[in-house]
Amino acid sequence: MTIVTELIAPQDFHVDPGRWPDVARVPRVPLRAAVALRLLRRVAKQRGLRVELPGGRLLAPAPAQAPVLRLHRPEAFLHRVGAGGLIGFGESYQAGDWDAPDLIAALTVLATAPQTLVPTGAQWLRRLYVQRPPATELSTVDNARTNIHRHYDLSNELFAQFLDPTMTYSAAVFPTGRDHAPVADWDGLATAQHRKIDQLLDLAGVGPGSRVLEIGTGWGELALRAARRGARVVSLTLSAEQLALARRRIAEAGVADRAEVRLCDYRAAEGQYDAVVSVEMVEAVGRPFWPGYFATLDRVLAPGGRVALQAITMPHERMIASSATYTWILKYIFPGGQIPSLPAIADSCARHTGLRVVRAQAYGAHYAETLRLWRERFTERAHQVSALGFDQVFQRMWQLYLGYSEAGFRSGYLDVQQILLTREEH
Repeated sequence: MTIVTELIAPQDFHVDPGRWPDVARVPRVPLRAAVALRLLRRVAKQRGLRVELPGGRLLAPAPAQAPVLRLHRPEAFLHRVGAGGLIGFGESYQAGDWDAPDLIAALTVLATAPQTLVPTGAQWLRRLYVQRPPATELSTVDNARTNIHRHYDLSNELFAQFLDPTMTYSAAVFPTGRDHAPVADWDGLATAQHRKIDQLLDLAGVGPGSRVLEIGTGWGELALRAARRGARVVSLTLSAEQLALARRRIAEAGVADRAEVRLCDYRAAEGQYDAVVSVEMVEAVGRPFWPGYFATLDRVLAPGGRVALQAITMPHERMIASSATYTWILKYIFPGGQIPSLPAIADSCARHTGLRVVRAQAYGAHYAETLRLWRERFTERAHQVSALGFDQVFQRMWQLYLGYSEAGFRSGYLDVQQILLTREEH
């Protein structure tokens, strides 16, 4: 393939260089682009990926039924990937350089055993494009609110376009069929979210009179459900948008006397609680701050209390390998985050607290289905999302984010677990 000498940003839709500077700009790195071409051809051959070039040509022989990666602008794609690896891969999708008729199938091929995409003898190539997360995004007290603002304060109306009426933004628990696979559809999503919340509250032993601390409010559904059990709930969030809507929902439900939402960093949590619950929040904490996060859980937990976490997890060796890597997801979706492994959670508790992991139940297939429903709904509501002021680059970014996450769970690269922590009492 000939690498052109001058590259320009795609013109099929406007890419605002002020808002999306790294999407509007196509880097020029001929040698790295040539390396990216060789690696892409290798992946296509070994993974059975059908890489289609303009005019219908194939990059490498592939079965007709193989998942398709369709390159509209091969040169731009290769230069972006050569310059930035997976960050360039994501930015190339945002720019419209490539598409896939079945995005999930193509991404699942790439998400399966990602450590083997680059051959062992060429792992040194990662040094050409791997960046470390910027210090300005580490989830310190000063940075955490900004990180949360960049995602959760985008717009309550945006999230309402693809979440069910419970406004729950985490993995649901669906009924299962005879093959134990989740049976999911949009009409059952709200019920599946309540099933998830109830399982977590049961795991934490929440009942009438329980003192409950929730770290990470979301839009208030868990706090509502706990209050309806007769518990007294304090819920912490750093999102101003979530704070306002959660308070309104709690007041409208008539449980404001039992559920309070505070704009507060987890590190500043006060009081003693019989149950501490936190749903998919530890991923935003960042690995350097896990000891302090778990120490906070230990500090506020009353004697005999229980901590129930829902956490996205990944294999421990992959967590170690990726923990110092700046990824597309960190750059554009969840700044400052790090997905833990279950051993990392257990080790952090054992080293820094009296808490111990006593139970963990994984159900990653249910998250894949949750994400499928969100992605389909988000795509269906494209006109409404546009009307809210979110341009096509943003919409493609979120389609890739939801699709990449779904593929991660379908491939087994990611999992989600409900975890019970209790203190070793002496």
